[in-house]
Amino acid sequence: MCKSTRIAILGLVALLIAASPAPTQQALAQQAPYIGFVYPAGGQQGTTVQVRLGGQRLDGLYDALISGPGVHVEVAHFYRKLSNQEVTLLREQLKELRQKVSKQRKAKQKVDPETQQFIERLETRIGQWVNRPASDALSSIAVLEVTIDQDAQPGEREIRLVGARGVSNPMVFYVGQLPEYVRKPMTTSPFQVLGKEALAQRKRPPEEIEQQVTLPCTVNGQIASGEVNQYRFEARQGQRLVITAKARELVPYIADAVPGWFQPVLALHDSHGNELAFNDDYRFKPDPTLFFEVPADGEYVLSIIDAIYRGREDFVYRVTIGELPFVTSIFPLGSQAGQPVTVETQGWNLDQAQVSRPSPDDEPGVYEVIASTEHAHSDPLPFAIGTLPEAVEQEPNDQQSEAQAVKLPLVINGRIDQADDWDMYTFEGTAGQSIVAEIEARRLESALDSMIKITDAAGVPLAMNDDHMDATSGLQTHHADSYASLTLPQDGQYFVHVGDTARDGGPAHAYRLRISEPLPDYELRVVPSSVNIRPQSAANVTVYAFRKDGFNGPIKVSVKNLPQGISAAPVTLKANQKTARLVVKTNLRKLDEPVDLQVVGQATIGEHDVTHSAVPAEDRMQAFLWRHLVPTENLKALVLNPSAQTFDERPRPPKLEPTEVQTEQVKFSPKQVAGRLRQLNMLFDEWLLTDDFYRVRVAECEVVDAADPKPANKNK
Repeated sequence: MCKSTRIAILGLVALLIAASPAPTQQALAQQAPYIGFVYPAGGQQGTTVQVRLGGQRLDGLYDALISGPGVHVEVAHFYRKLSNQEVTLLREQLKELRQKVSKQRKAKQKVDPETQQFIERLETRIGQWVNRPASDALSSIAVLEVTIDQDAQPGEREIRLVGARGVSNPMVFYVGQLPEYVRKPMTTSPFQVLGKEALAQRKRPPEEIEQQVTLPCTVNGQIASGEVNQYRFEARQGQRLVITAKARELVPYIADAVPGWFQPVLALHDSHGNELAFNDDYRFKPDPTLFFEVPADGEYVLSIIDAIYRGREDFVYRVTIGELPFVTSIFPLGSQAGQPVTVETQGWNLDQAQVSRPSPDDEPGVYEVIASTEHAHSDPLPFAIGTLPEAVEQEPNDQQSEAQAVKLPLVINGRIDQADDWDMYTFEGTAGQSIVAEIEARRLESALDSMIKITDAAGVPLAMNDDHMDATSGLQTHHADSYASLTLPQDGQYFVHVGDTARDGGPAHAYRLRISEPLPDYELRVVPSSVNIRPQSAANVTVYAFRKDGFNGPIKVSVKNLPQGISAAPVTLKANQKTARLVVKTNLRKLDEPVDLQVVGQATIGEHDVTHSAVPAEDRMQAFLWRHLVPTENLKALVLNPSAQTFDERPRPPKLEPTEVQTEQVKFSPKQVAGRLRQLNMLFDEWLLTDDFYRVRVAECEVVDAADPKPANKNK
């Protein structure tokens, strides 16, 4: 990483720290529900999938949300982290039920099915309990039933949970088109003690290491510490297989891991164990992709591991395997709005694929190019629609004497075709003129690691840049695009040089080069992407302003189309101000379901009013320090409803009379009563206690609570 990039990233860290919420609001934010993983992180069209979400502060769970039409979700179960005292209660309950069953069997009576169900439920719950989890932030588990319509649009969705503490952060869930294989979900990983890590290793029977699958398919799994997952399949000679993994795309940043994400490694072997292909990342992406032309009919084995053999339940992956369309590169990377769109594609298995592309009528922005067959879609590649006139690079332009003459302002679509290639462009400038030269490549998923240089006619460098940080690109860790600006010292001819820092090149090394006078503008992010408001109260969100090409004017921020009962006074980011707090208020006592909010900014730039919508985002930490604003689809708002009925709330049985309670057996004090009752109620609602066991234990608490403290202390 170059010095300029380190300084820029540290600048973003400083910006985010400076803009961190005030203590009271920060405390509220820390109480919001949190999801750390979704497993499996997708399902096939036309199926119903049981999905586990791991997180914390999920108590009072009563609903789940998923974006987009054609997918329906219901909460099926909730397993929170249990305390030692609660596990003791469950063991007491299990002992009673086993004794009851033993007596029934001795008397040759039929075992009550409900009793047997309770025993199985308790054995499972106790068996999965971990006293000290590897991550408390993943130790509560919600189980959802996700039903996907046959015609649901394939691709990425967002899934959230709703509970007594509000709406959670979103996580990714994919709608797939291929048959899916799902490995048995992991239980909560135990904490690893230094020097005794082997004691915390996941113990799996040998038959769970390798799984037989039929192509094409998607396989889903979770990697435990030190673990290898394998998939065996049959393939025919000449098949062009694309094997692509999603892991970091599912959980972008893991705050307590280095690197700050699951780093999967794919390896392909023949039936004799010979390695035929290997990949640990795809170009600049941590998620790997293998391209493999099958040499002979037979069986092949795909293995997936973490690069340094880490693992935990949030090390979730989805791997697709088959003769699937895959676009490796497009050219150009964009076009001007209102002009015909032509896209040259390269990749695998594209002969029978239809390529979708933006329309000339689309507004300026970033769109997707996707190759589709009847049964599969490729991953999308971004395509930019801009407002400036555009041109295409004309070779040869490798020498200053061959530089392509251009007239400003202009966007040039070019490509570094081969190693050590340099593209050069020349323009006429005047003294005092401000010029910006900006590369957009890595942000459009080009393999180019650009370098840009501006020189005068004598070849004297006037401005140069390698990496320029764009904090609006929330998933980037290597900001490889270049940006240079300067004021021209005199009238004359100037040259812009574009190359690859690593001296690499090829069809995937495309770029869009903007050469123009500064185009002042801004972008907004609003954090977090869920606003949880207490009844008749208020909550804050933070708005980040990212200013471009020297814009430093005020930006007025407001919320559009507010639902009745919710209000938000506009705020203004003053000149050069980077963050502001937007207060969302309500006079409602509750809101039955979350609503979507739209935050917009308005600024006067020159003679024009410029309005932009703020992109909702989550503030995520990577590897203990680096912070990223990861974009999300929606900004959700909810007025907390303490009286909302949870999905598993259970009618309470009649109370016992005081005379039916044997107080001499009570082993706790009056101070412990409130906590004990809370534990009993939660375990009862989770269908882990029978009516009789619950009635007796609650009655014991009520007797102690009503008694004089001295006798109770004596019993203690």
